[in-house]
Formats: sequence, C-alpha cells, structure tokens
Amino acid sequence: MTTLFIDGESGTTGLRLRERIALRDDLKLISLPASERRSPEARLEAMKAADVTVLCLPDDAAREAVKLADQTGTRVLDASSAHRTSPGWVYGMPELMPGRAAEIERAARVSVPGCHASGFILLVAPLVAAGVIPADAFLSATSLTGYSGGGRKMIETYETPGRTAFDKLAVPLPYAHAQTHKHLPEMTAAARLVRAPVFQPIVGSFRCGMLVTVPLDLTLFGTTKAAVESVWRMHYAGSPVVRPVEFESLLDEGALRADLMAGHDGMRIAVSGGPDRVLLTALYDNLGKGSSGAALECLNLMTGSNPARGLCLS
Repeated sequence: MTTLFIDGESGTTGLRLRERIALRDDLKLISLPASERRSPEARLEAMKAADVTVLCLPDDAAREAVKLADQTGTRVLDASSAHRTSPGWVYGMPELMPGRAAEIERAARVSVPGCHASGFILLVAPLVAAGVIPADAFLSATSLTGYSGGGRKMIETYETPGRTAFDKLAVPLPYAHAQTHKHLPEMTAAARLVRAPVFQPIVGSFRCGMLVTVPLDLTLFGTTKAAVESVWRMHYAGSPVVRPVEFESLLDEGALRADLMAGHDGMRIAVSGGPDRVLLTALYDNLGKGSSGAALECLNLMTGSNPARGLCLS
C-alpha cells in the first residue's frame, strides 16, 4: 500500500483529489488537523511518512513545500505551475510522447500540467514532432474555461446569490492581455516550439469545462487537414484519455459547448474547416484532464496502478 500526503487538501484541487482516492484500497491517506495544515513541522513529519506527497498549493507555497520535501525521501507530485519547466522535474503528461508514462512511473519529482496548457500541447505537440507544423511557427490559441479554475474565491464570487443577468460576470471575461500568462513557458517547452504562441484565455459564466482552439493556415506549412488527422490518430492510438474525433460529433444542435466534457477526465480533439484554413479544437474539463484528473493519472503511474484507475472516461 502506498502512503499519500496531500499538502493543500482543503483547496479546490486538493478536495477533488481527496474525494477521488477516498475509497481506494491501495492508497493510505495522511491527513493533518486543520490547525496544523500551515505548520512546517507538522507538514514535514507528514512528508517523512509519505511515499508520495501531492502539492495542491499556490506557486510560492509549493516552492517552499519542496524545500521541506527535499529533507525527506518522499516523491513529489506538484499540481502548481511552480516546477513545470524546472530541471529535474518530469512534465506529467503521459500522452505527450512515447516513453513519458514510464518516466513518470520512475520520477521523484513530477509536475502536473496547467489546464489551459494541456489542450494546446496535446493539439500541437504531435504535429510539431511529426514535422506537420515547424517548430518556429507563429501560432495563436484561445482558451475558454469555466470559473472553477480560478479557485475557491472565484467560485464564491460567481456563485454569490442575487447575481443578475446584467452583471459583468454574466459575459465571457478575457484576461492576461499582456501575453505573460504563467502557462506560456510550458506551452512553448512541451510543444517544442521556438517561440510562445499568442494566447488569449477567457473565463466564462459556467462552472466546469474547457475549450481550446488553435487556428492554422495550412498553406503556410505545406500540409493538409488529412495529415493533421493522420498524425493524431497514430499518436493517440490506444490512449484511453485523449481521443481524436470527428468535429461534428462535438456539436450540440450545431453549437460547440465549452462544458461538453464537464465531469469527465478525458479529452476530445478535432479539426474543422479546410482545405486551407482549419481550427484545431480540444474539449475537456478544466477540473478533469485540466487538474485533478491529470493529477490522478500521474499518481496512478507513480504508484504502479493502471493509469486510468478512478478516471471518468465514458
């Protein structure tokens, strides 16, 4: 049995992960009383007793937590963005490339991918690896997410009783206009791009779900829509999590809903348009493959379980 400590178990990701593993008979969870959850001494002792420590903390707190973990023999799975491009850390995306799942199985330090970044990378990385998109391409992406990705404070704000249809939260809210979003470094590195994409994240007035789109002018790359689909089919063959599908299968009475995959841990990817201009689309749950689902997938690998154990993939 693997002993597990979730540092930050009362946050959005921590709570979801704890709920997911509560009935597991292969994991023993160490839990601290609320009064001790900020105590470095209590957390250090918990880490010493844990085979794996999962960090569900803000970035700065995660960096400090790793300093504690370094004093122990615990392995670390970090759900923050603090270590996603750090040397010595494995980027926790099993579908990224052949052999990545095995790296996660063996790793002492694994970083869970960001929610926005996951869709972009899983759309683009196989195409770059196959030479369909050049590494120095100028790319852009838009990501529409449910408000739950903003954590407890944003959830409480959106779910305040008495809101009207005319308040500002009723409409999509673009942000990160300065092109310094914290997911950009991992998007660039994991997709093996020379330069970061121009990126526009947007928060929507719905709880869960994520829709990432990447527009491509295929004439710039001398490729075709069929080539894109072929690369995806080969790269994701056998994956229980990432599934290339026909774009039309994603439509609900002609509409593409960003919350289509809410409550699920898988991702659906598709390409629309053509023949020259296409739109790459990824649909998933920002709290599923974009957060706790991705963390659970990595945790399964780190503890020798089936990677899909406990995931909602139907």
